[in-house]
Amino acid sequence: MNYPSIFNDVLGPVMRGPSSSHCAASLRIGRICRDLMDGDIQNVVVRYDPNGSLATTHKSQGSDMGLFGGLLGWAADDERLPHYQHGIAEAGIDIRILIEDIRADHPNTYKVALFNDREMRELTAISTGGGMIEVVEIDGSPVSMAGDFFETLVYTESAAKVLAYLRATVDCDALEVSAGRTRFIEIKSQAFLPDNIRKELLAMEEVRFIKQLNPVLPVMSRKNLRVPFITCAEMLEYNRGKDLALWQLAVHYESARGNLSHEAVYERMRDLVGIMRTSIQQGLKGTRYEDRILGCQSAGFQAKMDSGQLVGGDVLNRIILFVTSMMEMKSSMGVIVAAPTAGACGALPGAVLGAVSALGLSEDDSIKAMLAAGMIGVFISAHATFAAEVGGCQAECGSGSGMAAAAIVGLAGGSLDQALSASSMALQNSLGMICDPIANRVEAPCLGRNIMAASNALSCANIALADYNALIPLDQVVETMDQVGKSIAHELRCTALGGLSITKASLEIEARLNALSGAEELDLAARKFKIC
Repeated sequence: MNYPSIFNDVLGPVMRGPSSSHCAASLRIGRICRDLMDGDIQNVVVRYDPNGSLATTHKSQGSDMGLFGGLLGWAADDERLPHYQHGIAEAGIDIRILIEDIRADHPNTYKVALFNDREMRELTAISTGGGMIEVVEIDGSPVSMAGDFFETLVYTESAAKVLAYLRATVDCDALEVSAGRTRFIEIKSQAFLPDNIRKELLAMEEVRFIKQLNPVLPVMSRKNLRVPFITCAEMLEYNRGKDLALWQLAVHYESARGNLSHEAVYERMRDLVGIMRTSIQQGLKGTRYEDRILGCQSAGFQAKMDSGQLVGGDVLNRIILFVTSMMEMKSSMGVIVAAPTAGACGALPGAVLGAVSALGLSEDDSIKAMLAAGMIGVFISAHATFAAEVGGCQAECGSGSGMAAAAIVGLAGGSLDQALSASSMALQNSLGMICDPIANRVEAPCLGRNIMAASNALSCANIALADYNALIPLDQVVETMDQVGKSIAHELRCTALGGLSITKASLEIEARLNALSGAEELDLAARKFKIC
């Protein structure tokens, strides 16, 4: 069973770049690749499947930037990321990107071959949405690594003796013997092996070498992990007789999931809310970045709002302003929190912090609201997806809207039932939303859809507070989201092969941006032909 963490899967990572599933996830994959080569990388071959999302978006949506930054050992919020090409050149790493049929089952599949003078290693990984990853193969052997353990790979000619030694001497979370063409023992643990055990292993003639892969997620997993509930129905049963608010239930869940105290969960959310608030404040001061299709628009909105030239609605207009500011920070390579993704980073923080600002509420109100939103996100992550490449924009902006609706109900002092009802209705309103980025950039219609998601959240919060009947329980709406997302055409799931992405205006903007960056001209006819 998948037990998402609020701080792994839902709110985070703290990052730069247009897309969490492209930038942050690929950076995490790159970091694991770097560890697999002990930091010594000379040549890299990256293969993307022509039927996936990455074949058409790997450069424009930041997969190259993230992957190459990870190969260099950078963090997801490193200020050098926009200059990744210079960093790779300085490191002397030669990289080739090939679009080939690799029979990928997932649209965000990375097949990476790594070389130096001594060895060659191979790794296949997928980006599962919101910056989360799974390494599914190493050196031809199937694995399942999410980056939430210290992973030690003991390469061996004969596993039996080594396995017996490890079972007798090592306290770990899991021991697995690979089943593919390469023989290694995978050790999942809370720390790497002590030096003395590592030396004893290397002294065995059966052991060829050892690889150590660092975790890339902030919250670790562990054996026998248990959570108090994983569906909304289970949560309500858990809450019977307790009368906890949604934010308190989130604290109970994350405390069990992450092996954290209640206070640690609350303070970690305080840190994230602080980063979100700083991002919005910096965005309101104005942003500049050459490789983008929308300029700074929040300043104009604020001027008209302050002068009374907009249609009234103080809370809604403050929310629109904050959503716009956050999206502009994302598009200018500023630091943001993927909440639940980078492409949808404006809707939830903009709605919550905009409402808090307009209503004169406190920082603690913001923290509690974001915890409540995180709990809704756990249900979505566990039973659907945040990846637009899998579920369309309903998986990103739709999810953010459902999360924000529950949070705003909490800000207004509503009940748990009203919060869940608001979330259900917001998600119902978002079903079927496609992902068709203009000019293959994560800016438009992303900005408008983030604003729509936040506006929808506010509306659904209000009608839930007025006891409108959502009719469909939240669990069933999440299940429907998953089914609808899988039925959306491939061309309309973040591939830039359909919808607004292939309008004449979009293709002209994309061609102009590529010309300015020195890239090869787009074959517009081929792009159109592919989807006909």
